[in-house]
Amino acid sequence: MSSELLQTLESISRERPDRVVRLRGMVTAADGGAEPLEVLIFRGFSSCTTHPTAFDPDQSVLPDGASIQHADLLQGPLNPLQEQLLLEGVPPERLLDPLAWG
Repeated sequence: MSSELLQTLESISRERPDRVVRLRGMVTAADGGAEPLEVLIFRGFSSCTTHPTAFDPDQSVLPDGASIQHADLLQGPLNPLQEQLLLEGVPPERLLDPLAWG
């Protein structure tokens, strides 16, 4: 997944404060293995929940070697005790269409 795709999803999310995007994938670990990766996008901002996020908002939250396999669209704001999934396990590119956000 490119940082351009991530920026586009952030831009769309600014217009949809009632939605949260969860991206899931893998990142290459220092030992060459694979580690799970999760990124949340809400109100135009991304945060990596599985790896450190830089303090510089101009830097991508995706670590080197990141690969995003699928995306979930959730009702926002996110309540971890009562997640409301609207779309589950879709290709991230599907969310480039603002109409897919419901």
